[in-house]
Amino acid sequence: MLLLDIEAELSIWEQGRAVWSEEQIPVAELAYHLALWLQSPDAGHEDFELDSMQAEEGMIRVVNSGQGWQIGSILTPAFWTTPVSWDVLVSEIKHFDRTVREGVTAMGIDPAFIPEP
Repeated sequence: MLLLDIEAELSIWEQGRAVWSEEQIPVAELAYHLALWLQSPDAGHEDFELDSMQAEEGMIRVVNSGQGWQIGSILTPAFWTTPVSWDVLVSEIKHFDRTVREGVTAMGIDPAFIPEP
């Protein structure tokens, strides 16, 4: 499956510094699943966990902490990003999606297989 074969380093930045980084994340698959999550009728009401054949379950998690949306990983269970509003989270997911699409296009692959978030 093409989604599994497109990997890159994924870093989470806060206040101008990288606070989490992992190599070989299936970024096209992550963009695909995040887009489906945003399209879901329950978007904004249920948490997200990357369900991938290539990555460990829970490698990427997005949860509503009650104070806002936070991103974390089972690989670093003590780390969670600072809570942000739903609008900020959606904006950042769309930015990630655009970046993945640009990278896929630069590889000579049509990114149409990733749904629009």
